[in-house]
Amino acid sequence: MAKPNKKGPTKTVDIYCSKCRTQLFKYRKGGKGALVKCFKERISKDFTTTPCTCPQCEVIFARDTLIKGTPAFKIIGDKVFFK
Repeated sequence: MAKPNKKGPTKTVDIYCSKCRTQLFKYRKGGKGALVKCFKERISKDFTTTPCTCPQCEVIFARDTLIKGTPAFKIIGDKVFFK
């Protein structure tokens, strides 16, 4: 299976919790589509204390998984948004 591009995109987006608007990640996202998964190697700054859980409102926003053999967070629908 093909792995994601190691260098990754240069454009960063800020990922926020939909419930309390707390910033969760700074992420190097590629493409124009919706946010479905976050590869851990592309997270440039992590604001969470426990993985996949919002530090402010304690909502679980993702699941820890392997995608194409690479560790990633699979985002649960409508739990986060990005700018």
